[in-house]
Amino acid sequence: MVYKFRVILDTEEDIFRDIAISKDDTLEDLHNAIVNSFGFDGMEAASFYACDDEWTQLEEEISLFDTSDEPGEHKTMSSCTLGDILDEENTKIIYVYDFLNMWTFFVELAAVEEDEPGATYPEVIFAHGILPSEIPTKSFGTDPVSNEDIYDEFNDDYDDEDFDLYGDGEDFEDIGYEDNWN
Repeated sequence: MVYKFRVILDTEEDIFRDIAISKDDTLEDLHNAIVNSFGFDGMEAASFYACDDEWTQLEEEISLFDTSDEPGEHKTMSSCTLGDILDEENTKIIYVYDFLNMWTFFVELAAVEEDEPGATYPEVIFAHGILPSEIPTKSFGTDPVSNEDIYDEFNDDYDDEDFDLYGDGEDFEDIGYEDNWN
């Protein structure tokens, strides 16, 4: 069986790749296909994350390397086949490449088909858009769908009264605290 994925870069512009890969290949094979299809050098760490149908990231991380204290305690890309992770009902995962720059991709299983005789996988079957020269900025604290501030209900205009710990108008200097860090 062949899995056909659409890998979408998290940007305002439409930048994506369609990749065909064997169901029995690993997440590491998919990682390599993504890295090559977008023109990265492949020298950075990366992880896949489980998510729900609304692209909300769940806690399960499958990283390129095992970073746990006990080897084998953490799932790695090389230990997970695509067929173990994804199927017709679980079609979405999030891929993050280069944790300093946070290149984020939405990876969706678009089709499951029979192998084509003589075909070699993985294969980029369609490419749209060019990787931007600058990393897309992330707006943490906003809902990715509605772009609304998810912390809005907690926003407040703070003033000195909000930081009065004892309710008596005194501050740290008034109670004997001095800045002696010099």
